[in-house]
Amino acid sequence: MSRFVQFATVLIILLSSNITVARQQQWLSELDLGEYHNKVVYMDFWASWCGPCRQSFPWLNAMHDKYQDKGLVIIAVNLDQDSNKARQFIKAFPADFLLYSDPKGIKAQKYKITAMPSSYLFSGNGELANKHLGFKKSEVALYEQNIVKLLDQLAGDN
Repeated sequence: MSRFVQFATVLIILLSSNITVARQQQWLSELDLGEYHNKVVYMDFWASWCGPCRQSFPWLNAMHDKYQDKGLVIIAVNLDQDSNKARQFIKAFPADFLLYSDPKGIKAQKYKITAMPSSYLFSGNGELANKHLGFKKSEVALYEQNIVKLLDQLAGDN
């Protein structure tokens, strides 16, 4: 068999098989919400020890996939002091959205975090529109409704 036929055969096998591509995690080195002007920003504070955070990450991925092209930016702010714990969590619960590490709790203090997870939803002009403490599967429709409302406003402004 010629080399070309061998190469083509291997290529066809690879392309037709179920290959899982590893997600590339994007950790921000700085977090400045001003960089996201004219975007709806959902900022979620989480930690590796947070049980409800394990439930929220798949939903955050779904929201990211569904609305990123419409102007939604999701930033998950990790509060673990040990970055290895955060990275282990992300291996178990991959994130398609942006990540930021706040081991000293500077952002957490600014937003007066009292529960995990705590989520803040900002309009396209940077104003705080909604905030919720914890993550309740029974309220995901309301969370999404709040996002869609701001995205609709954003689309109307453009």
